[in-house]
Amino acid sequence: MRVSGVLRLLALIFALVTTWIFIRSYVSLDMKTIRLPRWLAGFSGAKKIRVVKTKCGLSKPCPNNFFAFKISSGAANVVGPTVCFEDLVIMSPVKNNVGRGLNIALVNGTTGMVLTQKYFDMYSGDIKLLVKFLKEIPEGALVLVASYDDPGTKMNDETRKLLSSLGSSYAKQLGFRDSWVFLGAKNLKDKSPFEQFLKNNPGTNKYDGWPELLELEGCVPRKVF
Repeated sequence: MRVSGVLRLLALIFALVTTWIFIRSYVSLDMKTIRLPRWLAGFSGAKKIRVVKTKCGLSKPCPNNFFAFKISSGAANVVGPTVCFEDLVIMSPVKNNVGRGLNIALVNGTTGMVLTQKYFDMYSGDIKLLVKFLKEIPEGALVLVASYDDPGTKMNDETRKLLSSLGSSYAKQLGFRDSWVFLGAKNLKDKSPFEQFLKNNPGTNKYDGWPELLELEGCVPRKVF
């Protein structure tokens, strides 16, 4: 065999061995992932994107010593409301603990611990149950409220006054099939900045007989109230 032939054979063997080593080093056996070597990754043009996970899926994270929350009202009488606090879903259709009327969760304003959650039928339920509940809210508790279907038919003056004392600006006008989401606290001196309200209006309703779903999110400081 000529020398040139030997050299070609050696070159072929070297190329095969090098290719095999590359494949074993950078391509997984199941062919699902490929790792670029360090010297090649620098030329790939790819940039690492850091995805920041926020509590309750907020658009941006809350500062230290702030609680994250998100409250969604129900959509018509089809999809129930959701109440999330510090990345904990307190009430939702999935948890099967929401109902027609007002859905209310109480949270300790200092520790963030959930105290209780209940819903009150405001169409055919007993309004006295809601009055009793509102009167027994402890000092320092945050009150998270989401409407579903009809939050206003059973509403009376006493209930409106109690809800207003929690910082609501719209409790006095809450009526049949309105949409409402709210976060307040007992004996709040000023009106809460965390509230959204939509009146049931046949001319502007998104759904057949109901206004659109409301979503309220934000960061509330500890002991702010």
